[in-house]
Amino acid sequence: MIRYRRFILNNGLRVVLHQDYTTPLAAINILYNVGSKDENPDKTGFAHLFEHLMFGGSVNIRDFDTPLHHAGGENNAFTNGDITNFYDTVPVENLETVLWLESDRMISLAFNQKSLNVQKKVVVEEFKETCLNEPYGDAWHHLSDMNYKKHPYRWPTIGLKPDHIEGATAQDVKDFFRKYYCPANAILVLAGPFEYEYALALVNKWFGDIKPGKANQRNLPDETEQMKKERRVVCSHVPATSLYMTFRMPERMHPDFYAIDLLSDILGDGTSSRLYDRLLKNQKLFSYIDGYITGSVEPGVFVIEGRPAEGVSVEEAEDAIWKELEILKCELVDEDELLKLKRKLETSNAFSETSILNIAINLAYYEMLDEPDLINTEFDYYNAVTEQDIRKVASDILQEHRCNTLVYLPEEKQR
Repeated sequence: MIRYRRFILNNGLRVVLHQDYTTPLAAINILYNVGSKDENPDKTGFAHLFEHLMFGGSVNIRDFDTPLHHAGGENNAFTNGDITNFYDTVPVENLETVLWLESDRMISLAFNQKSLNVQKKVVVEEFKETCLNEPYGDAWHHLSDMNYKKHPYRWPTIGLKPDHIEGATAQDVKDFFRKYYCPANAILVLAGPFEYEYALALVNKWFGDIKPGKANQRNLPDETEQMKKERRVVCSHVPATSLYMTFRMPERMHPDFYAIDLLSDILGDGTSSRLYDRLLKNQKLFSYIDGYITGSVEPGVFVIEGRPAEGVSVEEAEDAIWKELEILKCELVDEDELLKLKRKLETSNAFSETSILNIAINLAYYEMLDEPDLINTEFDYYNAVTEQDIRKVASDILQEHRCNTLVYLPEEKQR
């Protein structure tokens, strides 16, 4: 049982504290309720750009990392379609140093053109390296575009194209920061060996006087139901043919989410999964195959990704996958097969809870969903999934007319 206390400061900052005396470290997580879905279509990649900019100078410090490292701390961050998340670990006696650093960059970044130019260059180079120069690197540019026609999930987190970041002005950056990086749009989680009153007093000391700003109020468009499959073939400089079959699925808090997540595990979680065991290991139709979900807050994507073995056509590979999907829609999964997956998930969750940092990150995410107690109860939802639930969601989701298929072909195969 993960015990925690929740508070809301006068400026709207949501605070969650978790006390744990089994570690000498404190973990600090700040989640900003802004992701790539909050960007304008002609200015994408800004949330990811800010992940980089937030490590530059702010009001009272030249850079974030140096004083943190002097305090014995480590830090990192990530951005996705829904959130931007920053986290730190530090010896608990230096907790106040981290709170000062985090509050300083929440008050205001040092918006100078030199820093902006440096980080723009870093992000553009990352775009080129991971999306343009890496085999299959632009897969999610295609998959996002195929699965979303209205919703801003239709571009990936890194952005639609480098031009959007290259064209970012200092005023663009200031406007984005002032709109989203404020107490009313943030969640602060502290976890570690401290007294609650002491930790809350430190939070109030460093964050309580920051101007609140406004919480992010979204009015995002809904996707219409997909009634016709889409297929896209890309000839590119890739080492082997690759196949992606995707299906839209409900949002993170939908009652069917847990059954769908387990369905993806049945198909693609490791060497004992159905697709790996039957299509790769036994029939040798694939050299690689996997199944997973995006798990996004709003309606996401169920993905089957594979590379047909040498001599196996794309059509043969697809047919084999569809046969496995039809079995799931027509037959109940074995009770022991489902139970094995649940136990594996329970073990993974228990192991995750041994990390003070994982606890802080998860508490922030669940608080953002307005369901912080999911950190204690989420496995109950997985455990309640039945064999009938798996068949139901397979029948609902894995329909041919709702399938968007992306195929990569090596350029030499087209000569």
